Amino acid sequence: MQVQPYLFFEGRCEEAIEFYRGALGAEVTALMRFQDNPDPQNACAPVAGDKVMHASFRIGETTVMASDGMAEGDPKFQGFSLSLSAPDEDAAERMFNVLADGGQVQMPLSQTFFSPRFGMVADRFGVSWMIIVAPEEVAA
Repeated sequence: MQVQPYLFFEGRCEEAIEFYRGALGAEVTALMRFQDNPDPQNACAPVAGDKVMHASFRIGETTVMASDGMAEGDPKFQGFSLSLSAPDEDAAERMFNVLADGGQVQMPLSQTFFSPRFGMVADRFGVSWMIIVAPEEVAA
């Protein structure tokens, strides 16, 4: 069983996907627009046809699903963060900085007692991210 995040960007889904492609190397695996709904009688939401009804993309080994939802223009991402495990400190710095561009730093990327680099940032869409470099295994 897998748990996969499903994010509703309220009209900015395609923009978000393009951002994550450049920022994190996201790979789009599916994208369906409302206008492509094969059963228009069973419409999911009364929004413009070119908006994203459903998308899925991979960041590393994780699949993230997304939609424009009702396309009301005000996404609310509260009560959770997506966590990215960086292979090293340079990668952590790069990911943190690209996600912070146009976003809001919640906790600067720095050394902590549990990681050589950890930080928290909300990206330009309001999605909260935690960037962490796993500490090296200590031999017993």
